[in-house]
Amino acid sequence: MDSNNESTGYNNIHLMPINLMPGDCKSAGMTVARIAGYMLGFFFIVFLCNFLHILLRPLSQPRLISECIVGFFLSNLPFVRPQIDKLIVQALDFVVDFGMICHMFVVGLEIDPLIFSQIPLREAKVASSAVLTTFVLASLLTPFIKFPESPNYIFNFCLATILSGTASPLLTRLITDLKIGKSDIGRFVVSAGVHSDLISTILISFGYIFFDPYNSFSSRKSLAILSMICTLTIQIILAAKLTPVFMNWVNHENPEGKPMKGSHLVLSIAYIVIISGFSPNFGGYNKVLSAFIAGVFMPRDGRIARMIIGKVNYFITTIFNPLFFFWVGLQIDFSRSRASHLDTWGKFFSLYLLSTVGKVLGSLVSGVILGFHWPESVAIGLLLNIKGRFQVYLALTAWSINLTSISTSIAMVFSALLTVVYAPLIVAKIIERARKRSPTQRMALQWLQPTNELRILLCLRGSQNVMSAINFMEISRGPADPGIVVYITDMVELTEKVAATLTHGQGADAITVTDPEVREMREQITNAVDAYLSEDKDGISHRRMLALSTINNMHQDVCILAEDLHISLIVLPFHKHLEADGRLNAGHSGFRHVNRKVLRNSPCSVAILVDRGLGSTTISRSTTSLAAAVIFIGGKDDREALAFAGRVARHPGVKLTVIRFLLEVSGDSVSSKISRAKANSTEHQEEMKVDDECFAEFYDRHVAGGRVAYMEKYLINSGQTFSTLRSFEGQYDLFIVGRGGRVNSVLTVGMNDWEECPELGPIGDILSAPDFSISASVLIIQQHSLKSELDGLHEEFSVM
Repeated sequence: MDSNNESTGYNNIHLMPINLMPGDCKSAGMTVARIAGYMLGFFFIVFLCNFLHILLRPLSQPRLISECIVGFFLSNLPFVRPQIDKLIVQALDFVVDFGMICHMFVVGLEIDPLIFSQIPLREAKVASSAVLTTFVLASLLTPFIKFPESPNYIFNFCLATILSGTASPLLTRLITDLKIGKSDIGRFVVSAGVHSDLISTILISFGYIFFDPYNSFSSRKSLAILSMICTLTIQIILAAKLTPVFMNWVNHENPEGKPMKGSHLVLSIAYIVIISGFSPNFGGYNKVLSAFIAGVFMPRDGRIARMIIGKVNYFITTIFNPLFFFWVGLQIDFSRSRASHLDTWGKFFSLYLLSTVGKVLGSLVSGVILGFHWPESVAIGLLLNIKGRFQVYLALTAWSINLTSISTSIAMVFSALLTVVYAPLIVAKIIERARKRSPTQRMALQWLQPTNELRILLCLRGSQNVMSAINFMEISRGPADPGIVVYITDMVELTEKVAATLTHGQGADAITVTDPEVREMREQITNAVDAYLSEDKDGISHRRMLALSTINNMHQDVCILAEDLHISLIVLPFHKHLEADGRLNAGHSGFRHVNRKVLRNSPCSVAILVDRGLGSTTISRSTTSLAAAVIFIGGKDDREALAFAGRVARHPGVKLTVIRFLLEVSGDSVSSKISRAKANSTEHQEEMKVDDECFAEFYDRHVAGGRVAYMEKYLINSGQTFSTLRSFEGQYDLFIVGRGGRVNSVLTVGMNDWEECPELGPIGDILSAPDFSISASVLIIQQHSLKSELDGLHEEFSVM
């Protein structure tokens, strides 16, 4: 080895001098300048999209519209278009093709391929009906409108399939951004959109196997069809069977919370590229459709899948969308749009009307069969008509392969984009109808006028709840004028056995349950209530009601009854009931879910009664027979509990104690400093002001006169709250507490971590725990609230 090799450490490497000519330096400098100019142009496009989106926000228009406007405007400026050379167009074509492959892969990855093997859902029926009617209508009428340059019935079928589809990712984003994603119609539309998108894209994918769009949709040769079918079959088998094994290994090697290994990430991406490119490389299949099919059959769970979905969606939103619509603007040269010709406008409106009428007609037909209201059916059809990037991409592809004229493709693009513009108006109408059906005032005890009677929906699951219900009526009766109206409601699960005993009649009691067990249970409740009211019913009016439904729909019956009867308080029995040994049993998990759903969807305040001896107590109006305590920490639910305690305080047989937990903020410990910082927040100060006003009113009315005992507890943290609650064991027969609704409460922070029953709230869960007491009943109250993101409408509203 010579001295040069020894010094460098490499063999047979010769460093050649590079001689740059002045012209080469100038050319390189110009290239760098052009790249920098392109980068600045891209950032300028993104900046304009963001700026225009802010301007359009009052109109609730999605970001897609601002990206369309910016892309079309910039790409058609007279001084911009001449600067776009062939190299830039080719680069944009590559970016758009790559972006569409990624987009369709993620669309497929987010769809469960097993949805058609399950029991047909209402969403699937509506989606299938809308796709079918749109396809039939478009197939019959498009031949007369002459969309292709020459008559082509296969193209017309393909166009009808595209019009039948739905851009489910865009629809999901719109529904979420417009704040109806948690409502029943929002969830329904999103699910139906996925079904519609899957049906139409699969039809297009299968059609591509038999007809060649690059050759005027002529039939492919048998060998080409067989090649595509075989490669697609192998690809699907690999995606469905081999991918879970590979991904499970990667996920096992890279657990959550640890950085992803670079080699495994590269292997995963390479594997996905190989699977997605198998049929295009070996069978000549379309790359975009192949990516969609690969995504559909790959597993959606696991760290890799979630990471891919997140990263691709971020790429689509921040980088791809602005460039995509700039590319679309370059393709649709408005000077060649033939806007002055009537046939161009005829094609535009005919496309829009065909897809809209077909979707709405299909939704109306299926809605009538399924029992939907017609305004909701129309809204569903209009929202399922939304088109997106894939439809725009196909429209421009049709022009690029000389299937349509540029004016026809422009009409197809704008008819697709028009379906997005009206979406906020449709959602606004849905919210308006829901708001009309929702309460216009807070149905809560705190806001009940003293001159108005208190309306209570008292729910019972069986005769085991009747005595606690009677005692609840007794302590809630308040003054005889105006009194209370109690709707005693039997919650009967609609099983096959009970359904077989139903008889249909006329009048108010149109349905009668003749099941012997149900009839006996209802008679026992009726007899017990009548016996109680026969002794002293002063100020109490009652009616018997029936909530007959399956467990899944029981909450709807309860909420509808409360809304129709203008109820201020729903009282639900705890899903566990008292056994002979004085302890609560495991309970009925179905009714636990009913309680949770009522808490979420109730049109008024809700209380859950945990009976651990209230039903066995004999409450007398002549002697004190019940020791009750209301715990007040702060927040709207505690204020509601205090309002109910005001009625209990009027009963001569109840000895009521109000226990107020106050935050001790003195001292220099870390917890004290944190407590002071949280207590000084604006929201906390406003909430404390409302709490003080409410409590001062209660104190003046009940405590100052000596009718109610008062106790204060100064605490530092939630640990002291827990120990203080445990110290009350054996002192009271009934606790009245708020479920939650507290703002930055240091005294309850962290308690949610060990809750056994979250529906009871942190305080109620502690007091109801099996190791707390076997004799203290608990009443947990949640105040009705109209506050939400939809200005007075709960985000989980129901209109269907």
